[in-house]
Amino acid sequence: MSNVTVIPYDRSQQTIICYAPKFISTRGIWLGNNPLDCSLPTILLQLILIIFITRILVYVMKPLRQPRVVPEILGGIILGPSVLGRSITIADIVFPLRSVMIINTIANLALLFHLFLIALEMDLALIKRTGKKAIVIAITGILLPFLVGVSFAFFIHKSVAFLKLSTFVLFVGVVVSVTAFPTVTRVLAELKLFNTEVGRISLSTALVGDFCAWGLLAFSIALAENDEQSSISFWVILTAVVFVAFHVFVARPLILWIIQTTPEGESVSELYLCLIMCAVMISGFLADAIGMNSCFGAFMMGLIIPNGSLNVTLIERLEDFTSTLMMPLFFVMIGLKVDIFAVNEAWIWINLGFVIILASIGKIAGTLLVSLYYKIPFYDGLTLGMLMNTKGLVEMIVLNVGRDQKVLDTKSYSIMVIAVLVMTTLISPLVTIMYKPSRRCAQYKRRTMQRVKQEGEFRVLVCVHMPRNVPTIINLLESFHPNKKSPIFVSLLHLVELAGRASAMIIGHNNSTGSNRTQTQSDHIINAFENFQHHVDHVFVNSLTAVSPYSTIHEDIRNVAEDQLVTFILIPFHKQQTVDGGMESANPAFRSINQNVLDSAPCSVGILVDRGLSGSMRSNGVQLSHNVAVLFFGGPDDREALACGWRMSEHQNINLTVLRFLSGVSESSIPNSGDEILAMPTNEIDRERELDENYISEFRARTMMDTSIFYSERVVNHGEETVAAIRSIDSAHDLFIVGRGQGLETPVTAGLTDWSECPELGPIGDLLASSDVSARYSVLVVQQYLGIEAYGDWTVAQHGSPGRPENGLPWPEV
Repeated sequence: MSNVTVIPYDRSQQTIICYAPKFISTRGIWLGNNPLDCSLPTILLQLILIIFITRILVYVMKPLRQPRVVPEILGGIILGPSVLGRSITIADIVFPLRSVMIINTIANLALLFHLFLIALEMDLALIKRTGKKAIVIAITGILLPFLVGVSFAFFIHKSVAFLKLSTFVLFVGVVVSVTAFPTVTRVLAELKLFNTEVGRISLSTALVGDFCAWGLLAFSIALAENDEQSSISFWVILTAVVFVAFHVFVARPLILWIIQTTPEGESVSELYLCLIMCAVMISGFLADAIGMNSCFGAFMMGLIIPNGSLNVTLIERLEDFTSTLMMPLFFVMIGLKVDIFAVNEAWIWINLGFVIILASIGKIAGTLLVSLYYKIPFYDGLTLGMLMNTKGLVEMIVLNVGRDQKVLDTKSYSIMVIAVLVMTTLISPLVTIMYKPSRRCAQYKRRTMQRVKQEGEFRVLVCVHMPRNVPTIINLLESFHPNKKSPIFVSLLHLVELAGRASAMIIGHNNSTGSNRTQTQSDHIINAFENFQHHVDHVFVNSLTAVSPYSTIHEDIRNVAEDQLVTFILIPFHKQQTVDGGMESANPAFRSINQNVLDSAPCSVGILVDRGLSGSMRSNGVQLSHNVAVLFFGGPDDREALACGWRMSEHQNINLTVLRFLSGVSESSIPNSGDEILAMPTNEIDRERELDENYISEFRARTMMDTSIFYSERVVNHGEETVAAIRSIDSAHDLFIVGRGQGLETPVTAGLTDWSECPELGPIGDLLASSDVSARYSVLVVQQYLGIEAYGDWTVAQHGSPGRPENGLPWPEV
């Protein structure tokens, strides 16, 4: 006889469904069987439709920068009784009542492991470091909207009077007041705010708020599932405390023992990984048995696993399948239970708009007031308040539990899901429009090496793709002569292409915890720079990893440069030297990154053509000397190149040669090559010449007595003579420093751009980096930051650099 099951779904609340469990798969359409009469084909069809519709919505909503929870819930609403499900035929074919319990079970299993992953990615140490500020902001941001939600719940309770008032009020208050930490991280990553001040304090505040939300959720579930007997709620809460204590004092030491018994450098054994997976399910079973939701058990299991190799391995094994394929099921099931047409009174829709506005204003006002108290700028506090309105998984779990336990009926459930969707959907566009980054917009003056004093601090942003470029970059940094009067602050940014993640992000590295997913390669790079910091005095390194699509990773580079107030961005050339001395492309995407950085950088930029730079790294206590040559043709980029070489000349083991090229013919003889030449007014040409002469005169006057510096001038008539002059000295030098010189062409460089392989290097840089040249010297091509300058009625944006930002004052870190 068939089993009898009551399905907790809208159309089956009072329906008894009879089905034969043995019909799991069909014997084939050729025998007259309908595949949709069996459970497995039905589930597969549902999965296909869910993934297809949600991926289309993700693509459509991508320009709006929406977190994935929004299109996934909208996909459920489209498939549910609000749109397609209004047709009984479609509903019976796609989501027959007999299949709802099965797909609900799969969705909750996906939720179990997804919450385990979320807990794994949470850094409990961050809560200890947040300080009083983030805790006060989080609590205040919860209290005010909670009061608004409670008031709204009292108001609409008369339309759902059969629901118990106290539990109903608590559920509504929790939903409108809490903040979803995972969704906040994805919004920040999508908006490229991870490494900003407002991004850091948002993460800290959201993390504190998320833990408060889990506490409220536990309390809500305890009341909801034991609504009729309050004494049982007490025992549920008491056993939940014992459950948490068991994880902290028994399960966590066992996890630490597994980590300690795993040899360093080796991955955790498959047996231990299997046991941990089983422990997640056992923990979920026990949580469900004591009256809590099973997701609490999985969440607690994830929290007790410390950051490290085990943490990384578990995330790598589970995330793609769980978060990408299975988790959309849960959010779609949320949407499937929404029936917009059940909310048929106009006054409820009006009140819904009021509660969205009031709850949002309550959270923004509470967050903003505390932010102003702590002297956080107004716009940063306003942005912080908007980000705290982000909703996500916790709210959906609250609503789902409330719906299943009949604390919420279809009408109130639909109202709350719509409210959560609207509040979350508005966050990204509003933050994009209104955010005025205080620190990033702070006008700092030292954007070029020419303006940095020899005795002042020197801030450099070093971008690295692979470990191969690290030795030359480190040697180059040491050549900048760090000392007590002029220390070097290095911001190391490992550039990693986004793959297999929902959102881009910037990862900070504190003492090489090794908790990121690009652990092996990043560790090699970071360890090399930390070793550089330990062995060279007056060098300070801050390590970061940017995980982002290559098409937009230049935005991360710009954001970090602005946030760290750097003077110089150092990026590797997209080609690398082969065994026979030629140059081959390492990755074509690297070239696009370099071009985008040159166009958008907030400071000077240097592209390093790496052919090896041995010398200044210590070997058995002996230091080898560098022979550095600066080729000076004139213009702002060449002045920046000379400033770079001048700084290097302070190093006792560096010999500097400055070769200035002067034209033997008039500039009127240069053939016009169209758009490639930037037409400049005569007064601007004269001004540039005057700046060149003044800087050269200052350099010669201050280095006249330095025997390690050699200055000479060479008069040439055309590009061929220029090439011959460079060839005559190239074998004697380890490093050439040249200006990019883009847009300025003189008789000295005439004709050199006709056969250019890499125009982004400028004519001289392209010549020195040419694949046709078998050379052993490295090349540093420099572009000076100029911003936007106006000369009378003629305005030019030099090199595509952004203009000077607005004034702003940085606010202290959390």
